[in-house]
Amino acid sequence: MRRRSLLLAAGVAVPPMSASPARAQAAPIRVVMNTELQVLDPIVTNANVTRAFGYMVFDTLIAMDDAGGYRPQMLESWRASGDRLIWTFTLRPGLEWHDGAPVTAEDCVASLKRWGRRDGMGTRLMAATRALRIVDQRNFVLELSRPFGFVIEAIGKPAAQVPFMMPARLAATEPTRAVPEIVGSGPFTFRREEWRPGDRAIFRRNRNYRPREEPANGLAGGKVVRVEQVDFVSLPDHATKVSALLAGEIDFLEYAPLDFVAMLRRDRNIVVTAPRPLAQSMGGVQINHTQPPFDNLLVRRALQQAVDQREIMAGLGLPPDMTMEFCQSIFMCGGPYDSDAGMAPLRDASVERARELLREAGYAGQRTVLLHSTDSALINPMALVLIDRMRRAGFNLDVVATDFSSVAQRRLNHEPVERGGWSVVPVVWTGYDLANPLAHYGTAYNCGTAYPGRYCDPELTPIIERFAAESDPARRRELAAEMQERVHSQALMGFMGQFFVPSAYRRSLRGVQEIGFPVLWNVERVGR
Repeated sequence: MRRRSLLLAAGVAVPPMSASPARAQAAPIRVVMNTELQVLDPIVTNANVTRAFGYMVFDTLIAMDDAGGYRPQMLESWRASGDRLIWTFTLRPGLEWHDGAPVTAEDCVASLKRWGRRDGMGTRLMAATRALRIVDQRNFVLELSRPFGFVIEAIGKPAAQVPFMMPARLAATEPTRAVPEIVGSGPFTFRREEWRPGDRAIFRRNRNYRPREEPANGLAGGKVVRVEQVDFVSLPDHATKVSALLAGEIDFLEYAPLDFVAMLRRDRNIVVTAPRPLAQSMGGVQINHTQPPFDNLLVRRALQQAVDQREIMAGLGLPPDMTMEFCQSIFMCGGPYDSDAGMAPLRDASVERARELLREAGYAGQRTVLLHSTDSALINPMALVLIDRMRRAGFNLDVVATDFSSVAQRRLNHEPVERGGWSVVPVVWTGYDLANPLAHYGTAYNCGTAYPGRYCDPELTPIIERFAAESDPARRRELAAEMQERVHSQALMGFMGQFFVPSAYRRSLRGVQEIGFPVLWNVERVGR
């Protein structure tokens, strides 16, 4: 602990309180993420740490503000035809990639096409697209072949695979393979050769970045960089993270470790955030539908009954105001599509009912592999309760306890469990990923192959398609409720409960955008 603290404390003296983009502060801001940064391409993975990485080095055409609205970011403007089938987009002038090349419409079209082959919402947008045409250096056109009511929401979404822009030469990479270079146009630069996995990732101010003129607002507005360097520092031990934050040796925790939230709230030098529903979290259970025993609906329903949200939420150990005792609204309680559709059988989940369903299913004790991310402060306590309840229900459970990065890799394997496959994976999703049915992990990837588990409910597909074409808000809510009923009735996924684990940062940081994960533009240190 002492040796690590001394290493972290080493740095350049903090400059005076005032700072501007022309004279950024020299002392780095040090951030500890919840999980280790492993994958650098945000189109290849939907890991939260890679999304945060993406917002540091890449930029988006459109961005969400803190009220959930969508604003131009790299774009100067957009306009739609009267029938909303032709959309014209114009880039801001003077945008550059980190290698000095200009950002062009060709780059953006190539980036959208790559993203649209990987992301659930992007796939649906591309399926409704007749053409993406380059007009000139700064203008391109998206022409739809049929109505699609979420063009701006898709291009501006902060969920799952975010549509970050990359140079066309990198966007030509197959979307299942990581790009060979990290060249963005965002507010920070990243040099792979300086990256020390397991220690730190270093970001430097992009001196050629041209922020928008309006103030920062959520993920939108002017991304003014006020520090020369940001470090993502690896500190896997929770007590060490908290000690380092209290001592001022690090500045920002993506998630405050659960057992220390109350203590951090009492410290006047620490800010503990309270995110709105979009930035809150939902515990989830990915289910592998391609292999026994969960190719059987009754077995999946037995798993639903093993998921007692009240017990799981209590196991998190968070203060009562940070959890919901019961929330089976798959699009987030408090979100725009909050609904109680399909919830009735889940309100009184019980191990006894799970046993009955396993008997009805003819479950014969097939080996069930659960991938347990022991290094995640959020997943670990929920998974421990789920493991206990599944075993009590009668599942022959084989728990593979490992780190989240290993879990993320293994869940791509859809072979039988005897050949390295899996059955169940406890995960955590954010409200950004769940609030819109066209981005939601339990609906957007229906009958596709891009999401682990490869669930498929043929009756869900036409509901999603009607939702995608719908422009009336009331009818959208009705269709979202229909989707939720199908997800629950077919037990496509499990939902362990809604909660929030706050970020925590030193009060000496000014300008923090509290959006649920760290973004470090506009942030400066005003004292220690």
